[in-house]
Amino acid sequence: MLLVYIIVMDEQINASNAGYPAPSSGHNTPEMSVSDISNALKKTVEQTFSHVRVRGELSKVTLAKSGHLYTSLKDENAVLDAICWRGTVARLSVKAEEGLEVICTGRLTTYPGRSNYQLIIESMELAGEGALLKMLEDRKKKLAAEGLFDPARKKPLPFLPTRIGIVTSPTGAVIRDILHRINDRFPVPVYLWPVMVQGQGAAQQVAAAIRGFNDLPAGFDTPDLLIVARGGGSLEDLMPFNEESVVRAIAESRIPVISAIGHETDVTLADFAADMRAPTPTGAAEMAVPVRRDWLFTVGEYGLRMGRRLDVLVGRRHDRIGELSTSLSRFPRSLDMRQQRYDYAASNLSAAFAAYIQRKDTSVTRVAGRLLSPAAMVHKAAARLQAASLDHAFRDSLRGRMIGLKGLSGGLKRPDAIIRNKARELGKSYENFMRRKDYLFDPKIKTLHSYERILETLSFKNVLKRGYSVVRGAEGTLITSSAAAQRQNRLHIEFADGQATAIPDLHNQSKE
Repeated sequence: MLLVYIIVMDEQINASNAGYPAPSSGHNTPEMSVSDISNALKKTVEQTFSHVRVRGELSKVTLAKSGHLYTSLKDENAVLDAICWRGTVARLSVKAEEGLEVICTGRLTTYPGRSNYQLIIESMELAGEGALLKMLEDRKKKLAAEGLFDPARKKPLPFLPTRIGIVTSPTGAVIRDILHRINDRFPVPVYLWPVMVQGQGAAQQVAAAIRGFNDLPAGFDTPDLLIVARGGGSLEDLMPFNEESVVRAIAESRIPVISAIGHETDVTLADFAADMRAPTPTGAAEMAVPVRRDWLFTVGEYGLRMGRRLDVLVGRRHDRIGELSTSLSRFPRSLDMRQQRYDYAASNLSAAFAAYIQRKDTSVTRVAGRLLSPAAMVHKAAARLQAASLDHAFRDSLRGRMIGLKGLSGGLKRPDAIIRNKARELGKSYENFMRRKDYLFDPKIKTLHSYERILETLSFKNVLKRGYSVVRGAEGTLITSSAAAQRQNRLHIEFADGQATAIPDLHNQSKE
């Protein structure tokens, strides 16, 4: 608790000098209004504590819509209200967060409207490296939980970028080292976006540069790769690259980003968000481009190997063409042999086909001799159908009626009467069946007779009745020509009414 002591000197008691009202009768202490004493207290506090550095833990951090920052500094025994005006908030090197231990520089003043005092913050810094590391660890966990450090979202670097964008200070050894190494390895166009790399406003400039490269308007050559770099320094010097604005700008970049901040042992939150971390700015240049001389040598070696391979392939193709040319010269002779085989097969085709037809005709004739005539087959089938139909129908009907009568007779008082009734019904059913049998079977019989007439018309027996005959050899072979008949010792001639045997006239054949 800040204590303010007010000392009143004797000469200050004089109302004319102090400007206070004259003391009332009986009292030597002047009367003061509330505003008078509040203004006197404000003047004393501001004169006594016009420049102070206060260390404490931030509490109740509130950023008003007006842009002013309202907070409190506390320790284990006291609490001090504090306020940072809007213009100063933007210049603070540390982002005010709940629970952060800081050292605030500013001045004390009072607020008469509430009879309290407060610290007007003009600058803010972290209170010691331990507090800074704790703040960075908490921020790292928060950003990691949002997925900004997820390896799955990291983009691969281009093998050979056509343009490289660099975000760093335009002065100093960093930009010179990067340019020298790129020019030495593989010269490509480089675009520099100059920024501050430490101090107030550095984080805002770095974040704006990264977003600026990503949002270049049409007509400008957008880089294929970005390098965010600065030299070594203390943890406080590297703080701009631990700010959320820089980390989010790197994570949102559509262009792959290499972070090259500080020395190899220096690690910032920007390194976790970048697509690739380089140990030094020079190392970033080595990651960005390959060595031109090495690739020229490699490409030359590939060219030599390709030429040797092409010579081998051309030689093989030349040999193959020679083989095909030799085979092509022998093709006419091969074609003649195939033509000869074709002519031989064509000449034998007619004789082989005639022999095949003769064998099939002999088989048909042999089978036909064993078959019944069509009329006999039709009559036999009709008789079998009629007999089977009548017999089976009557027996099935009678069997069914008898079974039904036996079942009914067991439960009737006068089975003889029931049997007589069923017998009469059975007789009527038989009469109905006999009347309907012609209706049922006559169409089928007529159909069979029509088939019989068709078969009879097509039968070769009718042809024999018109004066023709069938001549067969001794083995039953069908004779269709006189030459074939002359070669037989005996002929069997079939007429419409029987068969006869004849002997060929071999004497006339010999005269011919």
